[in-house]
Amino acid sequence: MFTPIVHTIADIRDEVVSARRLGMSIALVPTMGALHEGHASLIRAAGKPSSFVIVSIFVNPTQFGPREDFARYPRTLEADQAVCAAAGANAVFAPTVEEMYPDNSFTFVEVERLGDTLCGSSRPGHFRGVCTVVLKLLNIVQPDVTYFGAKDYQQARIIQQMVRDLNVPVEVNVEPTVREPDGLALSSRNRYLSDEQRAAAPAIYRALLAVRALAKNESNVPRLETALFAELSSIPGARIDYARIVDAETLQPLARLARPAMAAVAVFLGNTRLIDNITLASASG
Repeated sequence: MFTPIVHTIADIRDEVVSARRLGMSIALVPTMGALHEGHASLIRAAGKPSSFVIVSIFVNPTQFGPREDFARYPRTLEADQAVCAAAGANAVFAPTVEEMYPDNSFTFVEVERLGDTLCGSSRPGHFRGVCTVVLKLLNIVQPDVTYFGAKDYQQARIIQQMVRDLNVPVEVNVEPTVREPDGLALSSRNRYLSDEQRAAAPAIYRALLAVRALAKNESNVPRLETALFAELSSIPGARIDYARIVDAETLQPLARLARPAMAAVAVFLGNTRLIDNITLASASG
């Protein structure tokens, strides 16, 4: 299967119009490129019968802070096109920064509260950039359904809230995290890891599994967070950004496990920041 690449808003809208004339529904998989099996799984999930699957590839400058890796973020469009084709995507939308943010663009979108914790605390303005670009993509493509991965749980939860609050007529699907055989969550940033860092990285997921096991008999969140921090601290070369347990819906801190919760972590190995998360059940079930 060949997956064409279009670069302009007008061209991708033409693709959508043509697909709808054929009676197809529209599915959007927003990405920043450097595609891997995690992205491919989203594309395959989107590829239901009578669906026209669009993969957007855009390294969004508004979600990067001034000292983050925007300039060196991998841009691999030709390889990404091959991944999209193999996974069954019908079109790739790869706009330029100028196409997405014309001169004199002054409007941004922000979801309060949900973006105040976890990555939002560490990366001020990050989720404002995410929400802005995702809403723009939803307005451009006007899909029936859009797909996100659970590794970026906070991002997906914020997009769900934005779509609900702003009455965007799209279904938001969140698909399970895809992992390497040793447990490391797939990420475009994994390619930055040295051999030593890559060998240490699976311990992040093992730490999350350990806290999930503890939570079967322990509901005190501060104690669980202390245990999680200790597990992560034992990883060679690790620098912990955060290790928190939050309400799965509100993303706010908890004192006890009495409702669905999420253990979420961000860990630096060298200069590479890796995030991961896992769901927790209360000790009482």
